[in-house]
Amino acid sequence: MSTIDAAFLDELRARTPIAPLIGRRVKLSRSGRNWKGCCPFHGEKTPSFYVYDDHYHCFGCGVHGDVISFVMQIEGKSFPEAVENLASEAGLEVPKATPQAREQAVRARTLGDVLEAAQRLWTHTLRQPEGRPGLDYLRKRGLTDDTITSFGLGWASDKRGALVSALREQNITPEALVEAGLMSADEEGRPKGELFWGRVTFPIRDRRGDLVSFGGRILGDRQPKYLNGPETALFSKRRLLFGLDRARAAIRAPRPKGAHHIEAIVVEGYMDVIALHQAGFTGAVAPLGTALTPEQLEILWQVAPSPILCFDGDTAGRRAAIKAAETALPLLSTERGLRFCMLPEGEDPDSLIRTKGRATTEQFFTSARPLADILFDLLAEGTPPNPTPEQRATLRARLVEATGKIADKSLAGEYRSSLLDRFFQTYRGRKGSKPGSKGFGNTSASSWTAPAGPSAPDTPLDGTAAKLAILTALVLRYPRLTGSVADAWCQLDLPPDLAELRAAVLDCTASGTMFDDYPDEDTVFARMMDVLTQQGLGPRAKALIRTTCIKKPGKQVDDGLMDTPPEVQWWHFYASTNRAAFEADIARDNEAAMRDGVDAAQWDRLRMRILALTSLRRLEDDSC
Repeated sequence: MSTIDAAFLDELRARTPIAPLIGRRVKLSRSGRNWKGCCPFHGEKTPSFYVYDDHYHCFGCGVHGDVISFVMQIEGKSFPEAVENLASEAGLEVPKATPQAREQAVRARTLGDVLEAAQRLWTHTLRQPEGRPGLDYLRKRGLTDDTITSFGLGWASDKRGALVSALREQNITPEALVEAGLMSADEEGRPKGELFWGRVTFPIRDRRGDLVSFGGRILGDRQPKYLNGPETALFSKRRLLFGLDRARAAIRAPRPKGAHHIEAIVVEGYMDVIALHQAGFTGAVAPLGTALTPEQLEILWQVAPSPILCFDGDTAGRRAAIKAAETALPLLSTERGLRFCMLPEGEDPDSLIRTKGRATTEQFFTSARPLADILFDLLAEGTPPNPTPEQRATLRARLVEATGKIADKSLAGEYRSSLLDRFFQTYRGRKGSKPGSKGFGNTSASSWTAPAGPSAPDTPLDGTAAKLAILTALVLRYPRLTGSVADAWCQLDLPPDLAELRAAVLDCTASGTMFDDYPDEDTVFARMMDVLTQQGLGPRAKALIRTTCIKKPGKQVDDGLMDTPPEVQWWHFYASTNRAAFEADIARDNEAAMRDGVDAAQWDRLRMRILALTSLRRLEDDSC
């Protein structure tokens, strides 16, 4: 058992959620934040078997353990066999049990002793005259003596070589300090200099509470202001969260009925975590100088199904939020989500508590928004209020691409629908349009309903609602139109039934791969209908095409469009919803083309719109 690397076992446990694993063998039901069921190891009718975030315990027979123990006990496997099975499911390779691995395990225990010796020295020094600058700094930041002691904060002397000298008396060599991450080494691996000096020290512990490294905060002008120990046999920044050992214990601790629920809150720094714990937010943790990693998210979800990510109210904080969202998307599931709390400009949790108090801070955490609600705002960062067509298209592609990263297809579909709905609501209005104006963003939203019966109407549809239906039916019948009309289509205020079809079509065609895979127009149409049918929208789409007579070129609702390309037909009906605005658009775009020049594709799109306007004028002349 001891020959397998402890860090590997931690990662294996983090990648193997215990409740789903046990749920394969035991029927579990929710019990608060945990799960319960009848114990599989002894016969019982009343559930006494409880599953927590990282272990199980039966209050009837006393059996308990983690994911590895469960596999061993339920399947009668040895420890190596259980590890091998779980690793295979998690996509990990078990490190070989070699003499070197055994030696590394022994060395790791020794390195822990080295770190504990440094911890004792630095906590002692903090209370000595030479540590007074560090103690004054911590008190100035609002920390009590009890908090300082509880977190084991210390002071690394600004006298170079003080650590080496003090630990040499305990037979700890500079080479051991290098291995423990307390000294740097030259190119040949020889001890070079102490890493922590003239700094307040923060002990970093793993999820079990074992000391694995240190962080340090400089008080002067030297850089970096904050310093973490390097990667060692004990310490991997990607797999640890500062304060996790305390947060896990607090979240798991039994509380009286009606007591306040402890949230898992991810903040950005040591002082934020400590200040929050002192204020009673004992579920706070922080990454170690890096962006939130997939490994850290997996660990968080073992503690809480929907932790709160709290970011500072500045540009860097928003960038960190975007990065965290992108990291989380592939890992989301119906049981694993995130909430986001964005603080006011210039504030962080530490300053917020000191200046606004606990109650105000709690209000921010209480109002944290689910990722599904805030993802659009994060991805739209930098998009102007009145974006160009190119900017809108870029954003729409970014939204679809983001949801495509979610592995759970049903969840991805929900996110995609939500994001595209927000997109249509936000950017359907044209620049300069105002409520009550006659711009394209304010066309009638009168509901359109397909007439009953299998045949199409004998007379042409008329009215704005009918034109919106025809525009939608044309894109359904000719999906390639999305490449040239999607931006204008998105600006139309469609009734709900048509808006749902629009979202599904744009979602399906966003990447363009459908057109590459099926170059024939009829095949593309058939594939589109298959996709819509799978989403339950097939009958509605077919009825819309049938009742608007959109079947093939030359057989449209308006005899004046005989034998015209579908794109011209689309722009014809689009123009008829607001003739003046359409003409102004064409005049502006034509002037820009003459002045700046356009490529062949851009010119072809402009030409189609001009042909549509020409057909509209001809029909008007013929009716006179």
